[in-house]
Amino acid sequence: MAEREARGRGVEIVEVGPRDGLQNEEKTLTVEEKVELIRRLVAAGLRRIEAVSFVNPRRVPQMAGAEEVMAGVERLPGVSYIGLALNRRGLDRALAAGVDEVNVAVPATDGFCVRNQGCTVEEMMDAFDGIAAACLEAGTPVSVTVSTAFGCPFDGETPPERVAEIARRAAAAGAWEVAIADTIGVGVPRQVADLVGRVRAAAPEAVLRCHFHNTRNTGYANALTAVEQGVTVLDSSVGGFGGCPFAPAATGNIGTEDLVYMLERGGSGTGVALAETSAAAEWLGSRLGKTPPAQLSRAGAFPAGG
Repeated sequence: MAEREARGRGVEIVEVGPRDGLQNEEKTLTVEEKVELIRRLVAAGLRRIEAVSFVNPRRVPQMAGAEEVMAGVERLPGVSYIGLALNRRGLDRALAAGVDEVNVAVPATDGFCVRNQGCTVEEMMDAFDGIAAACLEAGTPVSVTVSTAFGCPFDGETPPERVAEIARRAAAAGAWEVAIADTIGVGVPRQVADLVGRVRAAAPEAVLRCHFHNTRNTGYANALTAVEQGVTVLDSSVGGFGGCPFAPAATGNIGTEDLVYMLERGGSGTGVALAETSAAAEWLGSRLGKTPPAQLSRAGAFPAGG
């Protein structure tokens, strides 16, 4: 569904700033500020937004107030709000809050899974089977993000075969979309091309999405490689904010405005307004007391105002 729609305008961007972009920041935004951020992103043309995370706020206080955020966002035709859930309790909260989609993160390595989610990968996949069944019953689409797909801060290199197997199991359980995520930003284009091919072969019926961090300045090259391999859905975070509190030294996601600039200049439409996205990044930076990491905030678009 999303992949077919995305092909009509080039590349669909899933905005993860309100969730992944905020979860590692020292300053916690208020519910009202989170709702305003989402409003600005929708106004910029973003149509799939990972708005909230239904995790324990004691572990990730930046994600507190998920229900209040969902109650505060404007519901508009064509706009889909995604909620992250890691277990059945999180799923129940997400469904009660009225999310349009549920996303479940399944790490590809036990080292990260135990620290981030308190269970092994096999246990997380068993949990996903139940989550997927409940989503199907509720009529809510469910997707899977395979995190640490390229490498793990605790276990080292991630075997690509394991990523493909998780994708296969997730699709078989009911995931309509599978994302491969470079959580700590260690992947390079050759690995992206290889892993995209493996996951597509393992889960041919699922839409394929990619999620890159720019920790080692390979995130944008990886995104371009994914597009060249036929991927039509990419995650990004406004301003390039992001990271993971359970992944040492993990820095921000690729920035939405930088990604839009690269894709549009390369001939791939996104449906996202660059000036409005950059303005949203500056607004978020002012609330966090930080300069947005994304390069466009410093260099500007070319031509000026483009």
